[in-house]
Parts: sequence; C-alpha cells; structure tokens
Amino acid sequence: MYTSTTSLSSKGQIVLPADLRKKLSLREGRRFFIFSEGSNIMLKPIQEPDEQEFFQLLEKEREWASKVGLTESDIADAIKAVRASHK
Repeated sequence: MYTSTTSLSSKGQIVLPADLRKKLSLREGRRFFIFSEGSNIMLKPIQEPDEQEFFQLLEKEREWASKVGLTESDIADAIKAVRASHK
C-alpha cells in the first residue's frame, strides 16, 4: 500500500508524487478512469492494448460480423441512426 498527500491546484489539477509515478511507471499523458463514491475518489490507469492485441481483437470482431451477416453499410446506418437520435 502507498500513502502520501497532495493538493488541488487552482486549475483543479492534482499532482501525483514522483515516487508513486516511478513505482507505477506512469508517464506524461497517461489517461485514467475516475471513480467516486461518497467522499472517496479512485484513479485507475487505463491500460491500452498493444498493437498486436488490437489487431487480434479487430480480426475476431470481423469474423463475428461476417458470421452474423453484418455489413459495412449496416454499421454506417447504425451510426447515422444514433447521431440522428441525439439531435
């Protein structure tokens, strides 16, 4: 477990201490999910898939779409329908 203190800037920014960033290998630009319940706040670093994992997932979804008969035009139509419903 890690404990420390930090403060909130006038711009709403919170600095994570350098030793924690080093311990967790956090670099500038890293994105986080933010969860809150009551007065508790939790930050969870977002793990982005590596390129090979991404292409494996993409191929799996293409196979699924082909199996169920989904076409590119079906996807385009679905996107148009969602965009129209948000106007």
